[in-house]
Amino acid sequence: MAAAAGLLCRGPLFLRRGTWRSFTSQTEGEARVTRVLREKFPRASAIKVVDISGGCGAMYEIHIESEDFKEKRTVQQHQMVNQALSEEIKSMHGLRIFTSTPKP
Repeated sequence: MAAAAGLLCRGPLFLRRGTWRSFTSQTEGEARVTRVLREKFPRASAIKVVDISGGCGAMYEIHIESEDFKEKRTVQQHQMVNQALSEEIKSMHGLRIFTSTPKP
């Protein structure tokens, strides 16, 4: 089915035939996930979302720095991100989450 959609599968990466993704602008999926995270974590000092599936939206890497994570264990921080993205996660294959609190 992926081949019919014009996608080639190379291990965990999906590459659109004959195109290379430019990293100078966000994909539609990256922008959507970033928008949701900014809404759910308004105190975040940094949010970075990267589509690591080659641009098809199957897998994302998220880095988020927020005061909301203060005094929470890593697993609790990741649960907060998963909850915030509960609808978006339904269409993803995988998600890498990196959370931190701002340095004083």
